[in-house]
Amino acid sequence: MRDRSRSARAPRPTVIARHGRLPRSRAWKTVLGIFGASLAVVLVSATSVVGIAAVQLTTEVAANSVKINETEAPIPEIGAYEGGFNILVVGSDANWDRDSVLNDVNIIIHVSADQTNAVAVSIPRDLVVPYPGCVNPKTGKTWGVATGLPMNNALYYGGLPCVVNVAENLTGLDIQYAGMIGFDGVATMAAAVGGVDVCVATAIHDKFVGLDLAPGTHHLDGYDALKFLRSRHGVGDGSDLTRISSQQVFLSALLRKLKSEDTLTNVGKLIGLTKAAAANMQLSTELTQPATVVAMAKALNKIPMDRITFVQYPGSTGGQGIYAGKVQPKQAIADKLFAAIRADQPIGLDKAGDGRGSEVDPNAPADPATPADPSATPTPGATTAPEPVLPDKVIISGVNGQTAADQTCSVGFHG
Repeated sequence: MRDRSRSARAPRPTVIARHGRLPRSRAWKTVLGIFGASLAVVLVSATSVVGIAAVQLTTEVAANSVKINETEAPIPEIGAYEGGFNILVVGSDANWDRDSVLNDVNIIIHVSADQTNAVAVSIPRDLVVPYPGCVNPKTGKTWGVATGLPMNNALYYGGLPCVVNVAENLTGLDIQYAGMIGFDGVATMAAAVGGVDVCVATAIHDKFVGLDLAPGTHHLDGYDALKFLRSRHGVGDGSDLTRISSQQVFLSALLRKLKSEDTLTNVGKLIGLTKAAAANMQLSTELTQPATVVAMAKALNKIPMDRITFVQYPGSTGGQGIYAGKVQPKQAIADKLFAAIRADQPIGLDKAGDGRGSEVDPNAPADPATPADPSATPTPGATTAPEPVLPDKVIISGVNGQTAADQTCSVGFHG
């Protein structure tokens, strides 16, 4: 159990104010590994299937759960949901039951208190960050405060609780829930969803992961999907930053698939997804209850696709000293980003994709939604429900990413 007292934390950068703690009494939110937000959305389609799947999830993952909070909050009745939350999705570079692993993927998912928008922030594995003290849950050994270490060391030094602690220290957000999945688990989950169609703008060749993709659309399943998500040398400029942009191509396509009518009504897929998640993940203790899964699904299902935004923590490569060969934070831009997130403001972007690891798909179909003809005669007796008024997006220049609605393509390595 990690020490959450302020005295145990390293001094935070003065430019980042710590976000007020969200209520601990709301333990209904969940995450299902790297596909966390997407899988939760799927479960809302059929109440009976949700009940069966959630019970299976509870019994199968409870033994492997890990405590990240001092106290456990009461579980509400199924269907109850309110407020906002933060969850951390960690992808390790091996299966979670190995001793020496690194946190290869780190994504914080924030859902606003009014549940009208969500943002998923990818923290680069090579980002050099300050470290608070961490306690290794297996050995009980305390690892002290440090500076100048990359983000991906946290899992090795203190397990999932340490990754949560470092992410909180970096962002000023309270993270109530977390989940972790390894390489094999990602491949299994990709197969469980039936694979994902991704667009490749220019050829991707990565001998390190064994990936060769010609330009065009590719259906990636199982370990092919894992290779795509892992590829760094084959996309963009070969950095961790452009790899994140390529990963967002996959994740946005995954969300669009899981929210499609076919996926949401397929009972077989729903059960398969839940079993695959239970067998291949480690979750924080609060995430092993049926009510947690159901309520999270309902909360996420309400958010429009263009209000779910994938971004990466602002950073740059090519630095010197402790930043040589790593990612250096762009602190001023990061401050603006997390100030908006703490204020529950929807995040807007200058453009979709970073233009290096991903770009807008020029062949994407046009938006099928068309404005109503103002000259059309209304149907007698028909009533139109007013559209909800959503807050304006805050556009932060210098932040790279895309919304779940944006259809983008990965760009092959171009030096």
